[in-house]
Amino acid sequence: MDLPDDDQGFLRDLVKTSRQKTHHVAWTDRDGTVRQTVLSQAEVVRLNILAQRLGISKAELLRQAAHIPVAKAVAKPPLA
Repeated sequence: MDLPDDDQGFLRDLVKTSRQKTHHVAWTDRDGTVRQTVLSQAEVVRLNILAQRLGISKAELLRQAAHIPVAKAVAKPPLA
């Protein structure tokens, strides 16, 4: 495949993740919408660690995370 290393790495990671067992976490978004998030094994382990550290469920942690503001992108100078 004639793609840059970044793109090949991205595709390799997609294939690797698709071969792993996925975990579904149901939670309620800040607007009351019921959501279902699909996580890879590595993501669910990290989510479990964070939830245990805070003493809350994975669903509650995702609900609270929905209130974290999105980081503003750094403005790039216009192309000349």
